[in-house]
Amino acid sequence: MNYIGSKHKLSSFIFETVTETCGNGLSQKTFCDLFAGTGIVGRNFKPHVKQVIANDVEYYSYVLNRNYIGNNFEFDYEAFLNELNALKGKKGFIFENYSEGGKAKRNYFTSENGQKIDAVRIQIENWKEASTITEDQYFFLLASLLESADKVANTASVYGAYLKHIKRSAAKTMVIQPALIEKDLFSEVLPLQKNQIFQKDAIQLIKEIKGDILYLDPPYNARQYGANYHLLNTIAKYDTFVPKGKTGLRDYYKSDWCKTGEVLKSFAELIENAQFPYIFLSYNNEGLMGQKEVQKVMERFGKYTLKTKKYQRFKADKTENRNHKATETFEYLHILEKHFGSAQ
Repeated sequence: MNYIGSKHKLSSFIFETVTETCGNGLSQKTFCDLFAGTGIVGRNFKPHVKQVIANDVEYYSYVLNRNYIGNNFEFDYEAFLNELNALKGKKGFIFENYSEGGKAKRNYFTSENGQKIDAVRIQIENWKEASTITEDQYFFLLASLLESADKVANTASVYGAYLKHIKRSAAKTMVIQPALIEKDLFSEVLPLQKNQIFQKDAIQLIKEIKGDILYLDPPYNARQYGANYHLLNTIAKYDTFVPKGKTGLRDYYKSDWCKTGEVLKSFAELIENAQFPYIFLSYNNEGLMGQKEVQKVMERFGKYTLKTKKYQRFKADKTENRNHKATETFEYLHILEKHFGSAQ
């Protein structure tokens, strides 16, 4: 999934830095990804650690992590996907409010794909209510729908707006592809792994958990994820509400990590309450908190070091109309080896 702040391209850099800092013996360690997003980092660590704790306040993220981090199984999914892909479309909530031919005329999806999303989403819920599928299978199928719908969305990567005309990729008929856990993750260890998936505010959750390695990848700027990915939440929840404005927004969680006046206070509170000896913060040079501000907070609680990596920045807008002219950005990986009881 094309995702703001995705660490897919940086995953090897993060993994190498963590192992370099914490040692190669990760197999008995608990790894926590507190702002998990699509779960790329947690998925990368999953085969190497004793337990993964994954959290994100957004429900679509919970669905993805519940599948990719929470599930440790293989099952015969082909019959289910074949049935879903053979369904005739239904003129439901997504079609009417977010499709080309719906009453709201919002071009997030073609009429065909909007109706297909409705039909598939209703069928998955029916299977769940009839106990035809397990909870694990439910989240696997839901994750498969989210990723497949995202591939045919008529947007410039995020759902803050839709495109006026249907682009080529959005004109394709949606096919539900399986949201599979990579085959090499099925080791003798994984079936025994008891991972934990949460959908909570990070400041609240950090007071309830503990472990060995804490990875932090909070929002960097004023863009709220609840607004940018509202339609994924709507497909995942499939609830009823009155969409607002031209883009059909739902009520969404507004994070303090996206507010200039709040972010540093939230960060300090989180670090203070974290019961993890190793803390890693991904942040970049365009973030609301400056490198020196982060360093000042972390140094209150232990030994601070910094790693940097240059990479190509995420593009959700047309190049000629860029808000940021830079095509590259620097990813900072702030590292704290926390000394408990040493805060000053």
